[in-house]
Amino acid sequence: MDAEQSKLLNTIRMHSFAVTEANLYLDSHPNCKMALEYFRKHQKEYDEALEKYEKKYAPLRVSGVNSTDEWTWATTPWTWERSEN
Repeated sequence: MDAEQSKLLNTIRMHSFAVTEANLYLDSHPNCKMALEYFRKHQKEYDEALEKYEKKYAPLRVSGVNSTDEWTWATTPWTWERSEN
């Protein structure tokens, strides 16, 4: 895994954590505008980073598979598999 791929994965993880935490907070504070703004910001960043990663490397979710001729979900390297380059 190259440095750019690793950095992008860390970005995805960071925003995923922030979205989950904001979700939990909003469950008990549904009228908190700051929390909702925080949630939306991190959700947008997460979606953008995930889209960028999946376009450049491989899908991280089965819904990210974009295969028309064959099913590529199981044929691309998993995120923990390092390339030999």
